[in-house]
Amino acid sequence: MASIKDVEKLADDLSELVDQLRSELKNGPDFEKLVQIADQLSEHADNAAETFNTVNDALMSRLGELTGGGRSSGSSRSGSGSGSQQRQKAGASA
Repeated sequence: MASIKDVEKLADDLSELVDQLRSELKNGPDFEKLVQIADQLSEHADNAAETFNTVNDALMSRLGELTGGGRSSGSSRSGSGSGSQQRQKAGASA
């Protein structure tokens, strides 16, 4: 199971990528490199959201067990895809 330490690592990675993005913008942008950095940022952000969701599901499941709520182990987000995937689907259907 993902942990808060995993989220901290993702946040550190995101911070480094943002620093790279700023540096590239200041030093005469190479648009191919900007696209690569933006793609990495998107992947890391999706991973962070997935990690948060996993931790939340585990906590909610445990709370359900403790309170007798018996919440199913499925996520309310499961199957919905990441934000970028949802935007891509919306663009394809427009």
